[in-house]
Amino acid sequence: MGLTIGVDIGGTKIAAGVVDEAGAILETSTVPTPPTPEGVVDAIAAAVRTVGAGSTAEAVGIGAAGYVDDKRATVLFAPNIKWRHEALKDKIEQRVGMPVVVENDANAAAWGEYRFGAGRGHEDVVCITLGTGLGGGIILGGRLHRGRFGVAGEFGHIRMVPDGLLCGCGSQGCWEQYASGRALVRYARQRAAADPERAAALLELGDGTPEGIEGRHVSEAARAGDPVAVDSFRELARWAGAGLADLASLFDPSAFIVGGGVSDEGDLVLEPIRKSFRRWLVGARYRPHARVVAARLGGRAGLVGAADLARQG
Repeated sequence: MGLTIGVDIGGTKIAAGVVDEAGAILETSTVPTPPTPEGVVDAIAAAVRTVGAGSTAEAVGIGAAGYVDDKRATVLFAPNIKWRHEALKDKIEQRVGMPVVVENDANAAAWGEYRFGAGRGHEDVVCITLGTGLGGGIILGGRLHRGRFGVAGEFGHIRMVPDGLLCGCGSQGCWEQYASGRALVRYARQRAAADPERAAALLELGDGTPEGIEGRHVSEAARAGDPVAVDSFRELARWAGAGLADLASLFDPSAFIVGGGVSDEGDLVLEPIRKSFRRWLVGARYRPHARVVAARLGGRAGLVGAADLARQG
C-alpha cells in the first residue's frame, strides 16, 4: 500500500495528513474539534475528505485518546470526547469510502516513533508521553503490543502510591499524578507557596500568585536556571525514572522513548530521568541498561503512526 491518511484528534483541532511509506507528511488539513461526540465524527470525515481530495490514498488511520477495542474499530471509552462504545471505524468508512483503522493515540505515536523516529534500529521499545497526563505504547519484537482486549499501555494509571493523590480516573496514586505536566505545575505551585521569596522570579512570570503559575512559566524559568522551577522538573523526573525502572522489569526494552510536551525541555528533564532510572533499576550494576532518549517526531508522531498502522492493515 502506498499513500495513507493519518488523523490526530486533539482537544482543540483535528489534523489529517497524507503520509507516504517513508513517514513524510505530504499534505495536511485541520478543522476545529467540535463540542459534541457526533460532531467530532463529522469533522474527522470532513478533514479526511479534504486532505484526500486528488490523492491516491488507500486507507485511513485514526488516533483516538481512549480505550480502543481489540478489533481496532470501536472506541470503548474516551472521556474527553464522551464516546462510549463509539463505532468509529464503521461511521468513518461510510463517510469516506476507504478502509479505516482506529488506534489509541499514544499507541499510534509510539508506532510512529518506532518506525520513523527515535525507535529506529530497535525491536523492543517502550514509549511514554509526558503531557497533561501520562500515556504510552509498547513495541515488542517489532510488533505493537495491544493486549488481549486492546487496552495495554495505559501506564498513566499504574498505581505508584497506595492511597495517594486522587486521579481523574477515580483511582488514587496513579503514575500520572506524579509524572506529568499537571504534576509539574503542582510541584511548582507548592514550592512557590512554601517559599515565595525563593520563587520570586517564577511568580513574576505569572500573576504573582502560586495559582497563576502555568506549565510554560515553569519551563521558561527552568531554562533560565530558576531553582524552584529546576527543582520541580527534578521531582517530576524522579517519579518518571522510577516508573521506567518498573517498566524495565516488565518488558526489558532496549530503549525508552520519552515524548510529550514536557520532553521538549530536552536534557533539563531527560538527564534527571536517566539518573532516577539508574537509581531504581533492580540489579542496575549487573545488567544492561535501556537507553532513555527523547522522541524525535514531536506533534507529528500520532498522525504519522496512525497512517502507517493503516498501511499495515
